[in-house]
Amino acid sequence: MTALWDDKEIELTAHRIRAVAHPTRLAIVCLLAEGERCVGDIRTQVGTSQPNITQHLATLQHFRLLTSRKEANRVLYAISDVRLKNFISLVRQSYCPDDCG
Repeated sequence: MTALWDDKEIELTAHRIRAVAHPTRLAIVCLLAEGERCVGDIRTQVGTSQPNITQHLATLQHFRLLTSRKEANRVLYAISDVRLKNFISLVRQSYCPDDCG
């Protein structure tokens, strides 16, 4: 039998899940599960202001769920861990109707 997680691991995991559970951040992560994007692309797809997107990206980065890299004058964001991509895929399979992409 596998040992239980320690309190620190449980707390960190709960914080990361709460970070992704916010509607705007979930929309961002779902978009990034398809590939890296810049803030402008994310803003257009999610439909909110650039400052709001930037704030949510900072929260996701704080929990090390995203990476970023500069390309010319843009910053591109991507999911940092394949486990988060797998989690998003599982959420889509479980809760998204067949026609939602």
